[in-house]
Amino acid sequence: MAISTPRRELFIDGEWKAPLLNNRIPILPLQHMVGDIPAATKEDVELAVDAARRALSRNKGRDWSTASGSLRAIYLRAIAAKITEKKDELAKLEATDNGKPLDEAAADMDDVISCFSYYAELAEGLDAKQKAHVSLPMENFKSYVIKEPIGVVALITPWNYPLLMAAWKVGAALAAGCTAVLKPSELASVTCLELAEICKEVGLPAGVLNVITGLGTEAGAPLASHPDVDKISFTGSSATGSKIMQAAALQVKPVSLELGGKSPIIVFDDVDIDKVAEWTMLGCFYTNGQICSATSRLIVHENIATKFLNRLVEWAKNIKVSDPLEDGCKLGAIVSEAQYQKVLKFISTAKSEGATILTGGSRPENLKKGYFVEPTIITDVSTSMQIWREEVFGPVLCAKTFSSEEEAIELANDTHYGLGSAVMSNDPERCERISRAVQAGIVWINCSQPTFIQAPWGGIKRSGFDRELGEWGLDNFLSVKQVTKYISDEQWGWYKCPSKM
Repeated sequence: MAISTPRRELFIDGEWKAPLLNNRIPILPLQHMVGDIPAATKEDVELAVDAARRALSRNKGRDWSTASGSLRAIYLRAIAAKITEKKDELAKLEATDNGKPLDEAAADMDDVISCFSYYAELAEGLDAKQKAHVSLPMENFKSYVIKEPIGVVALITPWNYPLLMAAWKVGAALAAGCTAVLKPSELASVTCLELAEICKEVGLPAGVLNVITGLGTEAGAPLASHPDVDKISFTGSSATGSKIMQAAALQVKPVSLELGGKSPIIVFDDVDIDKVAEWTMLGCFYTNGQICSATSRLIVHENIATKFLNRLVEWAKNIKVSDPLEDGCKLGAIVSEAQYQKVLKFISTAKSEGATILTGGSRPENLKKGYFVEPTIITDVSTSMQIWREEVFGPVLCAKTFSSEEEAIELANDTHYGLGSAVMSNDPERCERISRAVQAGIVWINCSQPTFIQAPWGGIKRSGFDRELGEWGLDNFLSVKQVTKYISDEQWGWYKCPSKM
């Protein structure tokens, strides 16, 4: 049921431009080609960064960096309005390109619209916050703070939420007055190219947003290391994030990183099993399990473990796995053959290490073609197993029991990652204790995965640093300048004034 994708080129300086080497990358969801995307190289990156640099500071007051927040808000709202018009079309393209269920892709489009609208409001609010007074202990000085755009920013986004992750970064960067080069994952770039078309339609000034697609080695790496890029904002794997940090360190430029995760969900024995079973399913199997914050390590109290796991199996078997555009689909296709094989390898390794596959673990029998994996639940897991320690990025939940609150916390924190976490209990005080004790940037209480554009998003440890969304997301793209003025008519008097000749 996949649809054909529009043929686009690179979007540089407000125009569509073919890559200089004329290479393209096929789009192969569900194992058949539905289109292709341009493959940028270092030479195309040079053009895009140069366009962004010129747009940042054009002549005669037409530069984006000094435009009022209210003017930038007009463009952000126009983008939101145009996405609203094209919501159904964009959702189908997203589901086709990425493999997620159409209903999820449509919900993503609603979030994209809200994100651009929200950052339009923050852009307007930024005007009023300029020259914020700083209280000083000396009356003969006055001081205030100016928030300025950090400059040209590289925005490198993943394939699991292609347009939404772009909106998180683009909305905040443009609201702050930065100009940007967006480089989406080569595995799912279609809707980001459509965002470029929307920017063209609403008349966004040329060069303010440039969109280049291509392989990470050929386009992403040159962008991350470009000397005229002032900041890098990256969402993706920890391995790639480490390489980006190294490239940025050589030029002493700031980075924001939102990386992998292996998030815990702790379930105590005082819960409503069906309510918590649903949240557990959603926490791990939403977006085909391809979520960096997926609560894929289930830590369940031994008193209810058997009953709860049996109920999870019933829920999992009831999930409809199908073509993403098919009505009622709740779990679509893995994004690529390489990722599909990686997920299956995780499952087979877990089995060979002694774990038990309670349900799932292979391709659904009714789907002979496409990168489909059944929702999978694995038990008899030890903390040394790969399935417990490494991010799968697929619909795979592994489970372990605990007997005490202290043991649950220890298991939850036994990871290099620290993005999301969840605690399920009807005891409010216990939930508060857990939320303080768990080492993560996000804690969900009696739920999993709700995300709001007003609230900060990000992790600790190997899950990265800095925060996106909310005012924190805007601050990522702002530089703070102190301005202090001496207001006394008196000589300062530190040095003795020489006598006049």
